Amino acid sequence: MSQLVLAVDTSGKNGSLALARAMPGPREIEVFEVVPLVGGAFSAQLVPQIAALLEKHGQRRIDLGAFVVVSGPGSFTGLRVGLAAIKGLAEVLQKPIVAISLLEAVTWSSKAARPGRVLALLDAGRHDVYVGDYELGPPLRMQSERLLSREEFLAEAIGAEAGVSNLQAVVTPDGVLAEVVRAAGIQCELIEYPNSGVIARLGWEHLQRGQTVRAEELEANYIRHSDAEIFSKPAP
Repeated sequence: MSQLVLAVDTSGKNGSLALARAMPGPREIEVFEVVPLVGGAFSAQLVPQIAALLEKHGQRRIDLGAFVVVSGPGSFTGLRVGLAAIKGLAEVLQKPIVAISLLEAVTWSSKAARPGRVLALLDAGRHDVYVGDYELGPPLRMQSERLLSREEFLAEAIGAEAGVSNLQAVVTPDGVLAEVVRAAGIQCELIEYPNSGVIARLGWEHLQRGQTVRAEELEANYIRHSDAEIFSKPAP
């Protein structure tokens, strides 16, 4: 039986949402359309854009069978907007949610042909990077997700390439980071930023494995603490 899937990514400066129809079977999913969302106004855009996308394709909210949402890492404000919208819809419709790490989506988009270790890389600002340490399967398995300085990451990646860690690839959608990594003598695969069409396809794999959460269980995967948490001081 087919299932209508809505995928949302509000983790970065520019996000997107996608409507897809999933059929039983591995990766059997048709993405109808990917709609870009311009950063800075997700809260004003997201719900109207979802309504417009459904109407355009002759669907209603009650036709949705599952939701896929990027849970992080990324913008604190953007993530909260996306997660709140999906929580609300899923709670009303009583439908499952798949929470996807953007680092997993980057890894999943890699063209690495053989099973092995892949390090996914995203810019975290402040000269830091988000690093996803994944093992290509099947299935894809997360070893860790961390916040590192660029120097810490480069030292680790150089050691991994020289050692016996079976490192297949360092992969990123960020051209500047790719150049930094390559300048250090490390092979790096530059991919397109995984939009909500990619998120929908990856989410469908999770759905088939039953890897879902209820609305009340959905939480952001910030990795980095917010400035409020970093700089807050206990009251005297």
